[in-house]
Amino acid sequence: MNLSFGGLGGLLLVQFLCLANFFHQQPQQEPKEAPRSSTTSAERKNPVKPTPENLASAKKFFGFDCAMCHGVTGDGKGDLAASMSLKMSDWHDASVLAKISDSEIFDIIQKGKGKMTGEGDRLSSEKTWELVNYVRSLGKNETAAAPKS
Repeated sequence: MNLSFGGLGGLLLVQFLCLANFFHQQPQQEPKEAPRSSTTSAERKNPVKPTPENLASAKKFFGFDCAMCHGVTGDGKGDLAASMSLKMSDWHDASVLAKISDSEIFDIIQKGKGKMTGEGDRLSSEKTWELVNYVRSLGKNETAAAPKS
């Protein structure tokens, strides 16, 4: 059987590289104490307004970098999450998203959480906020699609 990198072999290669990155990460150093500000992390507001263009850009990034675990549609049923037996939140459920602030989503994307590696310096603050808007839109899309009683 001949597998090309464009087919199943490519998918397996991507999954292998993601797992290799996860298991070979260097231990993180203790963060230096950040300067104290009068605004707490939970009070920070998203400065980026969602537009069709930046939502499309964030959706593209999500498809390349997040969907393997979070699912292509954000339902939490990505292939890698399933193979690692991870329980992911379904972001179509607006009540799940209502329990977390934009600032908390931003911090999770940047710093990571649990087995998730954060984006850190690989993603600018503006792009991270765009991704926060995209994640928020997933719950809104499901709510909008629900039939009215």
